[in-house]
Parts: sequence; C-alpha cells; structure tokens
Amino acid sequence: MVTESSSTGPRLRLLAALAAAALLVAACGGSDEAPAAEGTSPAASAAGTAGREVLLDAQTVDTLEQPVAYPSKGPAQVTSVLLTLEPGQETGWHRHRVPLYVYVLEGTVTVEYDAGVVKEYPAGTAFMEAEDVWHNGTNAGDDTARILTVYMGAEGAKNTVERPS
Repeated sequence: MVTESSSTGPRLRLLAALAAAALLVAACGGSDEAPAAEGTSPAASAAGTAGREVLLDAQTVDTLEQPVAYPSKGPAQVTSVLLTLEPGQETGWHRHRVPLYVYVLEGTVTVEYDAGVVKEYPAGTAFMEAEDVWHNGTNAGDDTARILTVYMGAEGAKNTVERPS
C-alpha cells in the first residue's frame, strides 16, 4: 500500500511550501527578478544566488512533451502530498486531470505510461507529470522512495483518477 507521510519534518514542509509558492508565482507570470543577462538562462542566473537552488525552471511541457494546461474552471487550489513507496510497491494505474509538479526526494521511481513509454526518475529529479495519460509508478529499487507532489488544480477538478479494473 502507498502511504502519505503524516510526520514530515520541518525541512520537507518548507520544501513543499517553497515549491508551491514558486509554482504559483510561475503560473501567474509574476516575478521580482531582473531578466537574465544576455546569453545566460534564468536558471543559471538563479544558481549563483546564495541559498537558492532551481529545481525546475519555466517548464511549459510535461514529461511526455505535452503542453502544461491549467484548469480553467473554478478558483485555483494547490495541494501537496508526500508519497512513500516501499521497495516493490506501485501507485496503481491512474491519471491526473491537473498539472502536477513532482520532486523525487529519496530513492528512484520508475513510471510506465500508456503506449509503453517507461521513464526512471532518481532522487533529485524534478518534473511535470503527464496530464490525462494513464501511468503507474513503481519502486523497483531496494530503498524507500519518497516523492513530493504538488497538484495545481481548481475547485471541482479531481487531481487524480484511478483506472477502473
């Protein structure tokens, strides 16, 4: 069974809050930062900032190269979840109806998407998960995998839909 951690440490709560805040700012298009110098990417400029590490920068497509599409109905709602997969555990086949930011905190997660595409995400990987595509995540490793997920949904939009048996 997949578990969501209820005893998160302050560092993980801070990481979740920072990720959610960064995604909200990016989604709104707002920024107080000066543009990057010519020939320098915003990620490279931010990398030199003390205490700041860019995990994902201005991502416009998901892991399957589809455009990120925000729900257009209802007020915005952001939900974050810490997901724990023990060795051999799977998420079960499901899809997301809203944009989903993922950061692998520990271990490695292998995701199989419909049409036979398989991708592996080791600790330290940040990505936008595929929307409206059936997929199943597996911890095929020997260590526990922990994943921060941030759903960028809207009131009335279901974040995750499980595949019927």
